[in-house]
Parts: sequence; structure tokens; C-alpha cells
Amino acid sequence: MRRRKFFKASAVAGLAVGLPELTRPRVGSRIGGDYPERLRERTARLRRLDDVLGGGDTYRVYLGEYQATKALLRDAMYTEPTSQALLSVLAEQAQQAGWAAFDGGRHREATGLYEDSHRAAVDAGDTELAGNALAFLAYQAVNGDRRAGIEIAARSVQEAGPGAAPGVRALLHERLAWAHAVAGNDNPTERALEAAQAALAEADGDRQPDWVAWVDQTELEIMTGRCWTELRRPLRAVPVLEAALSRYDDAHARDKSLYLSWLADSYLTAGEVEQAATITNRALDLCSGVASVRPRQRLAPVLQRLGEHEALPAVAEVLDKARA
Repeated sequence: MRRRKFFKASAVAGLAVGLPELTRPRVGSRIGGDYPERLRERTARLRRLDDVLGGGDTYRVYLGEYQATKALLRDAMYTEPTSQALLSVLAEQAQQAGWAAFDGGRHREATGLYEDSHRAAVDAGDTELAGNALAFLAYQAVNGDRRAGIEIAARSVQEAGPGAAPGVRALLHERLAWAHAVAGNDNPTERALEAAQAALAEADGDRQPDWVAWVDQTELEIMTGRCWTELRRPLRAVPVLEAALSRYDDAHARDKSLYLSWLADSYLTAGEVEQAATITNRALDLCSGVASVRPRQRLAPVLQRLGEHEALPAVAEVLDKARA
């Protein structure tokens, strides 16, 4: 926990010095063709805050960047190619702000930002970002309307197209696999995971957009384990999650606590109650102080299932911690 606090403090303290210099153009001024790329570099560096901070900490930062670029598009003068590039950056920023909103429990704002991102990406002719905007919407929708979630996730793959960067295709197929898993569709889940693996295998040496830099073999293994957990297949889920999470740094506290919740869930399904309690205890430690609503929301049903075994000392301990 001390390490996580150090990373959080370092991320905030380094925000002012870690960004490339960027002077915002005055209203009515003309901006050059290099400006969108400088703005994209700034967006990429700001994205690193999401590695250690929750959406409650980053939402205003990301939203401010999106709003500033939106005002720039309205007030500045530029060529048509620069306009297209700015719209692409705007789509990227809207997705980042939408993700922070989602992570912080602002679901209505998240939906609006994802929809804005999709429109900007389409106007920019950026099919990869357009597909990813739909994937975000699918990830959000599947919790309420599973059929809609699957349909939107399938559209995201189609919109990005077969010519998308391998990392992008891997990410979108992952999200499609997740939508199918939540709906209980075994075979489509496995096919989508296989497509994600095939795409990821092509990524070595290829230039990828920064916004998919986090998609790697470990992340795909974690998604695979999550999918098998949702499908109630613990014998497939537990080994892959155990192996992947052993390589996953605790500094990524929010994400690791989330992923541990699926591991605990699978142990419960397998009847390994005390091991599930141990994993849940660790997840609670990791998510303590993280400005994200998702870990606790995800752990709630796991804790409810553990409540059926409160007579076990390990379970009683973790339930007491959750109530504290």
C-alpha cells in the first residue's frame, strides 16, 4: 500500500513536468499541421495516469483536455487535413474521459463521451477509433442489455475492419469475447478469444496506436480467465488467471483488484472457499483508497457468496474487513 501511495503521489506530482510543452492557440489564430501530433503526444502521456489512478482522480483532467480540443476546433483556423487530425485526437480524448467517467461511476457522462467520440472518429475517417468507441459502448451496455452489448461489440470489429492494427483488432475481439461470455455463449466466446490471440500474434514489430499499448499477452490471458469465470468454467479460468496475475504488478492496484475478484469467483465456483476468501482479502487491500467504484462493485457478489460460509475463520476475517 505504501508503494501504491508513492506511485499515486509521483503521478500527480509529475503531471506538470512530465507533459510536452504545449501553448494553447488564441481564439481566431491559425494552427500548424504539427499541432495535432503534439496534442496526441500530450494525450498519450496523460493516459499513463490511468495506470495508477482511478477515474475519480483523472476524470476532470481528461475532460478538460477534451473540452479544450473541442474549443480549438470551434475557434481556431486550420487546413482540412489539420481538421481531420484534430478530430481524431478529439475522439481519442473523449474515449479517455469516458473511461474515467465509467470508472468513477458517472455512467451517463461516459455514454455521452463515447458517443461523441464515435461521431468525431467517423468525421475524422479514423475507423480504428470509431471501432473502439463502439467497443467501449458495448462494454458498458452488456451489463444491462446483453444482446445489445453483443451487437455493438460485433459492430466495433466490423467498423475497425480487417486492416486495423493488430493490437486494435486484438482489443476489439477481446471485448466481443467478453460480451458473449457475460451472455453465457461458450463457443462464440472461444472463437473471439482465438481471433484476439491471432491478431496479437501479428503485433510484434508493428506500429500500434498508443491507446492499445496495454494490450499484450498477459492482458489477453487475464481476459481469457475472466471469460471462463463468467462461463462458470473454473478449471479453465483458475490456471490462466493465477499465471497471468503472478506477473501483474501490484502498482496497478485498481485493475489487479478487479482481476483478482474473478479469480476468487472461480475458486468459489470450484468449491475452494478458503482460497477464495484469501484472494478476496488481497483484492480488498489493493483497492483500498483507489478512486474507482468498480472494484467494490465487482467484489460485492463475491462477498455475498462468501457470506454463506461465514463460520470459516478465513471467511469471517474477510467479511469483517469488507464491513469496516
